[in-house]
Amino acid sequence: MSQKGKTPKMKKKACLLGLGLDGKDGHTRITTGENFKLVGGSEETHGSMQEKAVKVNEHLKRRGKTLDTVDHEEFYEIADKVGMPLLDAQRARQRN
Repeated sequence: MSQKGKTPKMKKKACLLGLGLDGKDGHTRITTGENFKLVGGSEETHGSMQEKAVKVNEHLKRRGKTLDTVDHEEFYEIADKVGMPLLDAQRARQRN
């Protein structure tokens, strides 16, 4: 018997999304890598996003974790170490 109408459950995959809004030179910059997708920004901004995404992956690898397995607090700690501002982290700090 088929289970018509039911979709198979997909495993969730965590991913960093970087969005640069200051690109005014006409270039469309898109970079994808392990655990991240970066879109837009000036050459400087896009380069900065790339550097931080790579550093996050390096920190995770050193800890033997992935974006899928790291908890929120540890992720916020890593993001802070690499200089990556996070809206959720800022909101969490404001609540405390």
